[in-house]
Amino acid sequence: MKLLKPLLLVLGILCTILGFLGSILPLLPTTPFILLAVLCFAKSSDKFHNWLVATKVYKNYIQSFKENKGYTMKQKLKMLISVYIVVGFSIFVIDITPIRVGLAFMLLCQTVVLFAFIKTLPKEYNTDD
Repeated sequence: MKLLKPLLLVLGILCTILGFLGSILPLLPTTPFILLAVLCFAKSSDKFHNWLVATKVYKNYIQSFKENKGYTMKQKLKMLISVYIVVGFSIFVIDITPIRVGLAFMLLCQTVVLFAFIKTLPKEYNTDD
């Protein structure tokens, strides 16, 4: 059991790095990595946990979803626009039809999940301002 805390700490740090990268790179998810990092830090380090929940990335991607179980329409559109730009560019540049179809299918799935399964919050929940 002595090995568990350091292992969770290392996993939390790796997930934090991947989550922060995901906030910049649209194809890398942010939310699952930050959620896993918060969980790891909650079990291994109060210092890292408190730091992570105070970061802008946590507040932008997790806090609203955690507290309200959804995103505002503005937040959803911002997420989709960034993904559509990068993936759309990839579809345009790549000349391999199965990859193009796969990327287009991925965009369709992301859009459906975001609008069909994740609650849309009223404007007053917006924390982006």
